[in-house]
Order: sequence, then structure tokens, then C-alpha cells
Amino acid sequence: MAPSVADIKSTAGDSVDKVVDTIAQLKLANQAPEAEKADPEKWGPLELFEHSDVGLLANPAKPNLLNENTKISHISPYLGTELRGVQISQLSEEGLNELALYTAERKVLLFRDQDFKDLSYERQVEIARHFGPIQRHPTSGNVKGFPEFHVVYFDPKTWSFFKDYYGGDRVTKLGWHSDVTYEKQPAGTTFFFILDQPPVGGDTLFGSQVEAYNRLSPEFQKRLEGLRAVHSGVHQAEYSRKKGGIVRREPVETEHPIVRVHPVTGEKALFVNEGFTTHIVGFKKEESDFLLKFLFDHIAKGADFQIRARYEPGTVVVWDNRVTVHSVNPDFGTEHRRHAVRLTPQAEVPVEGKVDA
Repeated sequence: MAPSVADIKSTAGDSVDKVVDTIAQLKLANQAPEAEKADPEKWGPLELFEHSDVGLLANPAKPNLLNENTKISHISPYLGTELRGVQISQLSEEGLNELALYTAERKVLLFRDQDFKDLSYERQVEIARHFGPIQRHPTSGNVKGFPEFHVVYFDPKTWSFFKDYYGGDRVTKLGWHSDVTYEKQPAGTTFFFILDQPPVGGDTLFGSQVEAYNRLSPEFQKRLEGLRAVHSGVHQAEYSRKKGGIVRREPVETEHPIVRVHPVTGEKALFVNEGFTTHIVGFKKEESDFLLKFLFDHIAKGADFQIRARYEPGTVVVWDNRVTVHSVNPDFGTEHRRHAVRLTPQAEVPVEGKVDA
């Protein structure tokens, strides 16, 4: 949930334009999207749309994605796979369908050695749109002419702004969340393009919400059935306004089931996160706080169903926001730069996952 480059004001009192001009020079292979000053344009509310996951169309053998040229290394039994020998930019429609299926199965994929010369802005957006309409972030910095990009950026000049998002004065600096779960149709298959990374640290931790659910006792799973929680974008918008940033679209709050089912794999997953989930519908505050704290702690402490996605130049990360949580690991020095962009296709309205009879 890093704040936008558009919101940045440096400690030296530089104007936003000056900082943006500096950032615009920091392009990797001339392909890192330039962080532009936030467009003052206001957007209306999002409309519901029909969504059918393209993973349902995939060949289960995945011949266009996994073949003799693909080197696969699993990071954990529960989630996370590193792939070499595949260029995302070259995948056919069939290959992208298989990518959706494999992402749903493995939760997080790290594609190494990607040729960014073949990943133009247009091609990145084209690929992401195959998985659903791309969410335009209401408070994020984006790329000039490409409002679909969410820019993640940190450098020494911006530390004073970003420190709240990188832990602030808290003992732990982690902030587990799934992206934009306040939307009526939250994110599905998500793309993260690594453009510049500290030499050590600054990776992302991912956790499996499927395994988090599976670890609960059958009786506890029954207690969660039918419960719904509110996910809110209000805090995000208020923070942006407080920092002098943009709010292109007024924040929304949406109810979602606490347990949802994936439309392709049929797996049940917890669908709460400390970043956006505020309370349980129908519970008194003390009751809601108590149960959510248990679930948040359970998710955060589950190191045995988490991975650390180690980043390096030329990496594209693809994950399924429906069945994972993540947090940046801000264990890098403030003298380093961390720069990436995210494309966030939206998926279906979450469907409740019921306990098997």
C-alpha cells in the first residue's frame, strides 16, 4: 500500500515537479514508467461487470507456458514458484490463460530474466487486460498517458514521506494486505514489474490465505461461514488528502465474505486483511475486534505458509490477490532506491466459500 509518487514532497522542500523530474531520469533500460504528477481529473464510481476467469479456458497441461525450455523452482509447498526460460511478453492468448491457471494454483509466480525492451507500456497493459479490467488507483501516482499503472517508488529524498508506510515508529514494519479489497470487484491476477531494487532487502513477503484457512479447525471454519466483513478505502483517501495528494475517486466501503472460494481451483481462502478490513457485519465492536485480531495474527504469524519473494532486475511477479496477502519487507537502507509498477486487473465479486458437508 505504498503511497504515490505524485504525493511526494522531499525533505529539502523540493516541489513535486522537481522530484518527478528526478524520478523520470531513473529509468531502467528506458522502460521504467515515469512517475508523473497526479492528474487532477476526477473519476466516477466503478460499475459492476461480468467476469469469467480466463484460467477456466486453460489447458491443464499448460504446454504454452511450461515446456522443455521452462526451468521451474518451487519456493514452498503452499505457494511461490520461480520460472526461467519464459518471456511473458511472448505468451499467446493460450499461454496467458495457462498463466492465470498456474497463478491460481501456485498463488505467486516470479518470472526471471524478462526482456523489458519487449515490455512496452502498451504491451504491459495489453497483457494485464487479458485478465480483467485494470483498476485505476484512486490515490496513486501513475504513468503519463497510462492511468492503469500504480507506481511504487522510494529513494533517499522521499524517506520522510514513506516512513509511515515502511513501519514508522512501530516495532514491526510489516503491513499485511491484499490489494484494493475495498472494491466491489477486488483484484485477481496481478502484475508487478521490478524496475529498480536495493542490492539487499526490499523484497515482498507473501502468504497463502488458502493454507491460512486450511489450518483452522473444522469447527472454527463453521463459525466463519456466512460472516461478512467491511473493507474500506477511506483511510487511504484520508491519508492522501492529509499529505496533499490526489483523490481521483471518492473512497468506497464494501462488504465481502470472510471466506471466499476461488472460481478456478475451488479452493477456500480467508479474505480479510489488516490493511483494509475494518469490522465484521452484525458484530459489536469488541466482538469484531477480537475475532479480526485473531485472524490477522494467525495470517501474520504463519511463517510456514509464507514466502519471501526475492527480487532482482528483470523480474516480473504475478500473484493472485484473491488467495494471498503480502507485505513489503522494508529491511533496506534509506540510501537505496526501490521502484516498481503494478497492474491490477479486477476479478469477480467474491463468492462465499461454505464448509463441506
